[in-house]
Amino acid sequence: MIDKNVMKEKICFRLKRHFGKELSEASEHDIYDAVSSTIMDYILDHWMDTRKAYERKAIKQAYYLSAEFLMGRAMGNNLVNMSMVNEVRDVLHDLGLDLNAVEDKEPDAGLGNGGLGRLAACFLDSLATLDLPGHGYGIRYKYGMFAQKIEKGYQVEYPDKWLDRRDPWSVKRVDDEVQVKFGGHVIVEREEDGRENFKRVDAEVIRAVPYDMPIVGYDTKTVNTLRLWEAEAVDGFDLQLFNDMQYTRAVEKSNMAEDISRVLYPNDSGPSGKALRLKQQYFFVSASLQDIVRSFKRSHKENFKEFPKYVAIQLNDTHPVVAIPELMRILMDWEKLGWEDAWAICTQTFAYTNHTILAEALEKWPIEMFNNLLPRIYQIVEEINRRFLDKLRFKYPQDYGKHHRMSIVADGMVKMAWLAIVGSHSVNGVAALHTQILKSKELKDWYEMYPEKFNNKTNGITQRRWLLKANPELATFLDKYVGISWKKDLAVIRSLNKYADDENVLNELMDIKHHKKAILAQHIKNKYNINIDPNSIFDIQIKRLHEYKRQLLNVLHIMYLYNKILDNPDFDLYPRTFIFGAKAASGYRRAKQIIKLINTVAYKINNDERVQGKIKVVFIENYRVSIAEKLFPAADVSEQISTAGKEASGTGNMKFMANGALTIGTLDGANIEILQEAGKDNAFIFGMTADQVHKIQDAGNYNPWDFCRKNTSLGKVISQLVDGMYNEGHREIFREIYDSLMYGIEGNAPDVYYILADFESYVKAQEQIDKSYRDKMKWARMSLANIAGCGKFSSDRTIKEYAKEIWDIAPVSVE
Repeated sequence: MIDKNVMKEKICFRLKRHFGKELSEASEHDIYDAVSSTIMDYILDHWMDTRKAYERKAIKQAYYLSAEFLMGRAMGNNLVNMSMVNEVRDVLHDLGLDLNAVEDKEPDAGLGNGGLGRLAACFLDSLATLDLPGHGYGIRYKYGMFAQKIEKGYQVEYPDKWLDRRDPWSVKRVDDEVQVKFGGHVIVEREEDGRENFKRVDAEVIRAVPYDMPIVGYDTKTVNTLRLWEAEAVDGFDLQLFNDMQYTRAVEKSNMAEDISRVLYPNDSGPSGKALRLKQQYFFVSASLQDIVRSFKRSHKENFKEFPKYVAIQLNDTHPVVAIPELMRILMDWEKLGWEDAWAICTQTFAYTNHTILAEALEKWPIEMFNNLLPRIYQIVEEINRRFLDKLRFKYPQDYGKHHRMSIVADGMVKMAWLAIVGSHSVNGVAALHTQILKSKELKDWYEMYPEKFNNKTNGITQRRWLLKANPELATFLDKYVGISWKKDLAVIRSLNKYADDENVLNELMDIKHHKKAILAQHIKNKYNINIDPNSIFDIQIKRLHEYKRQLLNVLHIMYLYNKILDNPDFDLYPRTFIFGAKAASGYRRAKQIIKLINTVAYKINNDERVQGKIKVVFIENYRVSIAEKLFPAADVSEQISTAGKEASGTGNMKFMANGALTIGTLDGANIEILQEAGKDNAFIFGMTADQVHKIQDAGNYNPWDFCRKNTSLGKVISQLVDGMYNEGHREIFREIYDSLMYGIEGNAPDVYYILADFESYVKAQEQIDKSYRDKMKWARMSLANIAGCGKFSSDRTIKEYAKEIWDIAPVSVE
């Protein structure tokens, strides 16, 4: 329990100390800052105690290296995990303030974009909640990825100014800054003992300044750390140039350095963008490894053979894989270890998570760029590759094709996924199907070479963020019917199934869903001035905009329904609200065209009186965690419709499931395991399987025109992309989408994600949704079955598997 009077005094003191204001003078953001700073006071003691406990017990710690950490807002999450929500609500009420209004002034931290970053955030939450010593390392992006605005239906990108004001949840640690070098060239000096000493000269030197964010565990004293690096120039301001009135040149070095931590995933469609991405990746892994090695030496001096005994490093996809040669560099060039010892340490320390089946998403860097930016690292990569090829030639002496396919350096490129596999002791997929496809298809050569390295760790989500915080009404319902232990042991939620035939419980569940739908409807009315009916089916697709995720299939189906209503005004369609939320990468032209199509279709349908409220379409602008917390609890239908065999796992599907939404999806990613847990009768599965997709690809005779000729309704929808129906008199707006489906463009085959092949099956699954929703008790039972089946998909379960099977770390009690 907290002393409420003390907390009030602290809040008022913070207002005076930081802003020179009384409570009556303070702005809403001033109050948010003061409240957040006060909450930090209650976190700091446990944060410091946690660090001391780890140092005192000299235990093994895990470090999660990721380009993204999609943390969302910190205040509400920290209050939930500290069980302080009610006390702080009461304190603010006494001060004439509303907790929800105060929390709403917090910007979402601009540290991530999609599932990769949100998974990392969930993992950090689980590590702390389970008392496991695990921390995150990444970049403190000044402007996030971008703030998305929809203007005349188009995505327009603006800076995400989440750091415009002071961030009360970060602590700057100037004393722990390190330096990272780029470019220059390598010289070799011979030491007295004959050893070669490699030095970089004429390099660009960048300061890496750390900011620490506390990661508060639920119902525990453990507070782990997310350390984020900000780039600054060593000598960023040239006074002489400034005095010579060359003002731009005077700050040129500073600007170039700060570019590194300015934006998440800068446009890499050109060489300068690619170079900046590579600099970002090396910047944060070099700074992180220097920090980890420094920490190790404080406790263990220079006994580096013990390094893997105390350090585990997880590479979250290929972005941080340059850490492998960087640790080799630190161990050999700075700590004077020989190659064999350094390599043994690296391979025992690193583990690699693969998040993609798409071959084009496995990062590669042009050799010339890599060598120019990271000359010493490239030397090490070449040597890693030379030694690996020796092993490959020994094992497969006559298989020259395999030698070439598996070479880390080949065809003018450095292949980061190959480097990750060679340099790690563990390679894991993130869903059962994903891992199987990696073994049998995408990474088949590697699985044959290193079968012992491959394993599966199905993704998970934290129930604290996505149930307890996002849906407190459902959380109270669960407390009532399964007990309170689900918050740290989600497996117990399975017992909810015993209420499957209890109409009172089912009605209570549906009342909660309706309440959350009404809240979302009001938000949409306030934000977009669109009236949606909470009694309609809320059909929601929220995820990164990519062609393989097939938002296009969804909108083509909406166009199909619209045609049916226009052709037959008496068409019996249960009212449906289709909601989209997605950002397209700034350089991803076709994805941005799909956003334009969704918004164009939405505008036409929403303003057509002939529809009579049967369909509404809403595109949620600037989709982010705080908006997701409104969307997941309100969903009736979860759209998980990627081309089978393309989605590694998905985590949005798990958040929808936990909140009682029913999945319409392909047998892809974690959908398969969701089906196993919830029951095949409690989802709507459609489309080709991954094996069927692979057979079509291998046959090479796919013809999209066949589907349009066979299904005239589909043919009509496709023709409407270019016949003026939706493109406001400009028939060519959606020409590229049409051509990509029917002809193929830019050297690609037509309809590479088989939207037309799966369309008819998708329509039938949607018809089943319409039919099932009309039976309220049936729908309620299906919803309850999904909630009861979500226990497997807690990130706590996933992290326990990582901790035991990959990292070998154990819980630590914080006194």
